[in-house]
Amino acid sequence: MNSILSMCGTKIYKPTDKMSDLICENYALLQVLSRFGVPLGFGDKSVQEVCSMNGVDCTTFLIVVNFLTEENNRMQDHIAGLSVPALMDYLQRAHSYFLDFQLPTIRRKLIKAIDFSSHNEVSFLILQFFDDYVGEVRKHMEYENEKVFTYVRGLLNGERSTQYNIGVFARHHNQINAKLTELKNIIIKYYPANGDNQLLNATLFDIFSCEEDLASHNRVEDYLFVPAIMELEKGEL
Repeated sequence: MNSILSMCGTKIYKPTDKMSDLICENYALLQVLSRFGVPLGFGDKSVQEVCSMNGVDCTTFLIVVNFLTEENNRMQDHIAGLSVPALMDYLQRAHSYFLDFQLPTIRRKLIKAIDFSSHNEVSFLILQFFDDYVGEVRKHMEYENEKVFTYVRGLLNGERSTQYNIGVFARHHNQINAKLTELKNIIIKYYPANGDNQLLNATLFDIFSCEEDLASHNRVEDYLFVPAIMELEKGEL
Protein backbone atom coordinates (compact mmCIF):
# COMPACT_ATOMS: atom_id res chain seq x y z
CA MET A 1 0.00 0.00 0.00
CA ASN A 2 2.77 2.40 0.93
CA SER A 3 4.39 2.47 -2.53
CA ILE A 4 1.04 3.33 -4.09
CA LEU A 5 0.42 6.07 -1.57
CA SER A 6 3.89 7.55 -1.86
CA MET A 7 3.34 8.21 -5.55
CA CYS A 8 0.38 10.43 -4.67
CA GLY A 9 2.47 13.06 -2.88
CA THR A 10 2.28 14.18 0.72
CA LYS A 11 -0.93 16.20 0.90
CA ILE A 12 -2.14 16.64 4.45
CA TYR A 13 -5.82 15.83 4.69
CA LYS A 14 -8.12 17.85 6.94
CA PRO A 15 -11.54 17.25 8.53
CA THR A 16 -13.14 19.65 6.03
CA ASP A 17 -11.89 17.76 2.95
CA LYS A 18 -14.43 15.69 1.07
CA MET A 19 -14.11 12.00 1.90
CA SER A 20 -14.72 11.14 -1.76
CA ASP A 21 -11.73 13.28 -2.80
CA LEU A 22 -9.51 11.50 -0.31
CA ILE A 23 -10.40 8.08 -1.77
CA CYS A 24 -10.24 9.17 -5.43
CA GLU A 25 -6.81 10.73 -4.91
CA ASN A 26 -5.47 7.76 -2.93
CA TYR A 27 -7.45 4.64 -3.78
CA ALA A 28 -5.30 2.49 -1.48
CA LEU A 29 -6.92 4.37 1.41
CA LEU A 30 -10.03 2.29 0.78
CA GLN A 31 -8.38 -0.21 3.13
CA VAL A 32 -8.15 2.44 5.86
CA LEU A 33 -11.80 3.33 5.33
CA SER A 34 -12.82 -0.32 5.67
CA ARG A 35 -10.72 -0.87 8.78
CA PHE A 36 -12.38 2.03 10.53
CA GLY A 37 -15.75 0.49 9.67
CA VAL A 38 -16.76 3.29 7.29
CA PRO A 39 -19.01 2.18 4.38
CA LEU A 40 -19.11 3.80 0.96
CA GLY A 41 -22.02 5.92 -0.25
CA PHE A 42 -21.14 9.12 1.62
CA GLY A 43 -21.80 11.52 -1.28
CA ASP A 44 -20.01 14.87 -0.96
CA LYS A 45 -19.80 14.82 2.82
CA SER A 46 -16.60 15.90 4.54
CA VAL A 47 -14.23 13.60 6.39
CA GLN A 48 -15.55 14.98 9.69
CA GLU A 49 -19.18 14.41 8.68
CA VAL A 50 -18.56 10.86 7.49
CA CYS A 51 -16.62 9.98 10.64
CA SER A 52 -19.36 11.45 12.85
CA MET A 53 -22.06 9.52 10.97
CA ASN A 54 -20.19 6.26 11.61
CA GLY A 55 -19.01 6.84 15.17
CA VAL A 56 -15.35 7.06 14.12
CA ASP A 57 -12.83 9.27 15.91
CA CYS A 58 -11.96 11.75 13.14
CA THR A 59 -8.62 12.77 14.64
CA THR A 60 -7.41 9.17 14.77
CA PHE A 61 -8.71 8.47 11.27
CA LEU A 62 -6.76 11.41 9.86
CA ILE A 63 -3.66 10.56 11.89
CA VAL A 64 -3.58 7.13 10.22
CA VAL A 65 -4.40 8.52 6.76
CA ASN A 66 -1.77 11.27 6.88
CA PHE A 67 0.85 8.98 8.39
CA LEU A 68 0.40 6.44 5.59
CA THR A 69 0.57 9.08 2.86
CA GLU A 70 3.89 10.41 4.14
CA GLU A 71 7.27 8.89 3.28
CA ASN A 72 8.79 9.15 6.75
CA ASN A 73 8.20 7.63 10.17
CA ARG A 74 8.21 10.73 12.38
CA MET A 75 5.85 9.41 15.01
CA GLN A 76 6.14 12.55 17.17
CA ASP A 77 4.28 14.48 14.47
CA HIS A 78 1.23 12.27 14.71
CA ILE A 79 0.22 10.86 18.08
CA ALA A 80 -1.18 14.05 19.69
CA GLY A 81 -4.92 13.61 20.03
CA LEU A 82 -4.86 9.96 18.99
CA SER A 83 -7.53 7.70 20.49
CA VAL A 84 -5.97 4.41 21.58
CA PRO A 85 -9.30 2.49 21.56
CA ALA A 86 -10.01 3.74 18.01
CA LEU A 87 -6.56 2.72 16.81
CA MET A 88 -6.84 -0.71 18.43
CA ASP A 89 -10.19 -1.24 16.71
CA TYR A 90 -8.55 -0.29 13.40
CA LEU A 91 -5.70 -2.75 13.96
CA GLN A 92 -8.03 -5.59 14.95
CA ARG A 93 -10.14 -5.05 11.84
CA ALA A 94 -6.93 -5.21 9.80
CA HIS A 95 -6.02 -8.52 11.45
CA SER A 96 -9.43 -9.91 10.57
CA TYR A 97 -9.06 -8.73 6.98
CA PHE A 98 -5.70 -10.46 6.54
CA LEU A 99 -6.60 -13.71 8.32
CA ASP A 100 -10.23 -14.14 7.30
CA PHE A 101 -10.30 -12.63 3.81
CA GLN A 102 -7.10 -11.66 2.00
CA LEU A 103 -4.87 -14.65 2.77
CA PRO A 104 -7.61 -17.29 2.25
CA THR A 105 -8.51 -15.59 -1.05
CA ILE A 106 -4.90 -15.75 -2.24
CA ARG A 107 -4.72 -19.43 -1.27
CA ARG A 108 -7.82 -20.24 -3.31
CA LYS A 109 -6.35 -18.41 -6.30
CA LEU A 110 -3.05 -20.26 -5.92
CA ILE A 111 -4.80 -23.62 -5.98
CA LYS A 112 -6.63 -22.66 -9.19
CA ALA A 113 -3.54 -21.15 -10.81
CA ILE A 114 -0.92 -23.86 -10.32
CA ASP A 115 -0.65 -27.43 -11.57
CA PHE A 116 -0.77 -30.06 -8.82
CA SER A 117 -0.08 -33.06 -11.03
CA SER A 118 2.32 -35.59 -9.52
CA HIS A 119 5.31 -34.49 -11.60
CA ASN A 120 5.13 -30.83 -10.55
CA GLU A 121 6.91 -30.69 -7.20
CA VAL A 122 7.29 -26.91 -7.33
CA SER A 123 3.52 -26.52 -6.99
CA PHE A 124 3.44 -28.39 -3.69
CA LEU A 125 6.43 -26.35 -2.47
CA ILE A 126 4.62 -23.12 -3.30
CA LEU A 127 1.51 -24.14 -1.36
CA GLN A 128 3.59 -25.37 1.58
CA PHE A 129 5.49 -22.07 1.71
CA PHE A 130 2.24 -20.15 1.62
CA ASP A 131 0.63 -22.22 4.36
CA ASP A 132 3.73 -21.84 6.56
CA TYR A 133 3.62 -18.10 6.00
CA VAL A 134 -0.06 -17.86 6.91
CA GLY A 135 0.70 -19.82 10.08
CA GLU A 136 3.34 -17.25 11.04
CA VAL A 137 0.99 -14.34 10.35
CA ARG A 138 -1.81 -15.97 12.38
CA LYS A 139 0.49 -16.59 15.35
CA HIS A 140 1.76 -13.01 15.18
CA MET A 141 -1.68 -11.42 15.01
CA GLU A 142 -3.32 -13.70 17.57
CA TYR A 143 -0.57 -12.76 20.02
CA GLU A 144 -1.38 -9.10 19.45
CA ASN A 145 -5.13 -9.66 19.77
CA GLU A 146 -4.91 -11.78 22.91
CA LYS A 147 -1.83 -10.46 24.75
CA VAL A 148 -1.04 -6.93 23.60
CA PHE A 149 -4.54 -5.55 23.21
CA THR A 150 -5.67 -7.15 26.49
CA TYR A 151 -2.74 -5.43 28.23
CA VAL A 152 -3.63 -2.08 26.66
CA ARG A 153 -7.30 -2.38 27.66
CA GLY A 154 -6.10 -2.93 31.20
CA LEU A 155 -4.01 0.26 30.99
CA LEU A 156 -7.03 2.18 29.76
CA ASN A 157 -8.93 0.90 32.82
CA GLY A 158 -6.18 2.08 35.13
CA GLU A 159 -4.54 -1.32 35.64
CA ARG A 160 -0.73 -1.40 35.83
CA SER A 161 1.31 -4.52 35.18
CA THR A 162 4.77 -5.31 36.52
CA GLN A 163 5.00 -8.37 34.28
CA TYR A 164 4.57 -6.74 30.89
CA ASN A 165 4.96 -3.48 28.99
CA ILE A 166 4.70 -2.38 25.37
CA GLY A 167 8.49 -2.42 25.09
CA VAL A 168 8.36 -6.23 25.22
CA PHE A 169 6.12 -6.23 22.18
CA ALA A 170 8.22 -3.62 20.36
CA ARG A 171 11.45 -5.57 20.86
CA HIS A 172 9.94 -8.74 19.44
CA HIS A 173 7.77 -7.19 16.75
CA ASN A 174 9.41 -9.09 13.96
CA GLN A 175 8.52 -8.39 10.37
CA ILE A 176 6.46 -11.26 9.01
CA ASN A 177 7.02 -10.96 5.30
CA ALA A 178 10.41 -12.68 4.79
CA LYS A 179 8.73 -15.96 3.87
CA LEU A 180 6.42 -14.11 1.49
CA THR A 181 9.50 -12.81 -0.34
CA GLU A 182 10.75 -16.39 -0.69
CA LEU A 183 7.38 -17.46 -2.05
CA LYS A 184 7.43 -14.71 -4.68
CA ASN A 185 10.93 -15.74 -5.74
CA ILE A 186 9.92 -19.40 -6.12
CA ILE A 187 6.97 -18.49 -8.32
CA ILE A 188 8.89 -15.97 -10.44
CA LYS A 189 12.10 -17.95 -10.87
CA TYR A 190 11.13 -21.60 -10.77
CA TYR A 191 7.48 -22.21 -11.56
CA PRO A 192 7.32 -23.66 -15.10
CA ALA A 193 5.18 -21.78 -17.58
CA ASN A 194 2.12 -23.71 -18.72
CA GLY A 195 0.37 -21.81 -21.47
CA ASP A 196 -1.94 -19.09 -20.17
CA ASN A 197 -0.50 -17.73 -16.92
CA GLN A 198 -2.95 -14.86 -16.45
CA LEU A 199 -4.45 -16.29 -13.26
CA LEU A 200 -1.03 -17.01 -11.77
CA ASN A 201 0.19 -13.50 -12.64
CA ALA A 202 -2.94 -12.03 -11.08
CA THR A 203 -2.35 -14.10 -7.94
CA LEU A 204 1.27 -12.97 -7.81
CA PHE A 205 0.07 -9.38 -8.07
CA ASP A 206 -2.20 -10.04 -5.05
CA ILE A 207 0.81 -11.41 -3.13
CA PHE A 208 2.81 -8.26 -3.86
CA SER A 209 -0.16 -6.12 -2.76
CA CYS A 210 -0.53 -8.17 0.44
CA GLU A 211 3.14 -7.69 1.21
CA GLU A 212 2.84 -3.90 0.83
CA ASP A 213 -0.35 -3.83 2.90
CA LEU A 214 1.29 -5.79 5.72
CA ALA A 215 4.30 -3.48 5.64
CA SER A 216 2.00 -0.46 6.02
CA HIS A 217 0.16 -2.23 8.85
CA ASN A 218 3.45 -2.86 10.65
CA ARG A 219 4.43 0.81 10.22
CA VAL A 220 1.22 1.88 11.95
CA GLU A 221 1.94 -0.49 14.82
CA ASP A 222 5.60 0.50 15.17
CA TYR A 223 5.32 4.27 14.73
CA LEU A 224 1.82 5.11 15.97
CA PHE A 225 0.54 2.35 18.26
CA VAL A 226 3.73 1.59 20.22
CA PRO A 227 4.63 5.27 20.90
CA ALA A 228 1.03 5.98 21.92
CA ILE A 229 1.07 3.09 24.42
CA MET A 230 4.43 4.24 25.79
CA GLU A 231 2.83 7.63 26.46
CA LEU A 232 -0.15 5.90 28.03
CA GLU A 233 2.18 3.92 30.31
CA LYS A 234 3.74 7.19 31.44
CA GLY A 235 0.29 8.65 32.04
CA GLU A 236 0.78 11.29 29.36
CA LEU A 237 -1.89 10.30 26.85
